[in-house]
Amino acid sequence: MDIVTGAGRRAVLWLPPLVYALVIFSLSSQSAPLPELTGHVWDKFLHTIEYAGLGLLLCRACVGEGLPWVRATILAIAISSAYGASDEWHQSFVPDRSSDVRDWFTDNLGATLGAGCYAVTAITVSRRYRTWSDTPIGTSSHER
Repeated sequence: MDIVTGAGRRAVLWLPPLVYALVIFSLSSQSAPLPELTGHVWDKFLHTIEYAGLGLLLCRACVGEGLPWVRATILAIAISSAYGASDEWHQSFVPDRSSDVRDWFTDNLGATLGAGCYAVTAITVSRRYRTWSDTPIGTSSHER
């Protein structure tokens, strides 16, 4: 029996990437976001990590909607890429910020890593779970 159904299930899937995207938008709206961090860490690394999170959350949502793994991963990367492009455009209007295509490329790298890591991890766990659930109690999967 599924406890979370309908709109609640959709909220569980899509609220995390939506909130995450809003956090990205909020940080992009600031002239100098998190100066203690951005002053000491390479900005391309920060872009990679930032969009890896978005790619992962979007892939999770797409898989939760029932999309096949490959399609979910590609869609998560595409949505992240479009959001990254819009974020770079948005930053061109923020004082002391600039729009940089290299940042967008780094956003795409991060989204690919995040979505890919989610997909690979989830596939691996689901395969192991199937192996464990098919194994009779008291035996290991290696004894079959």
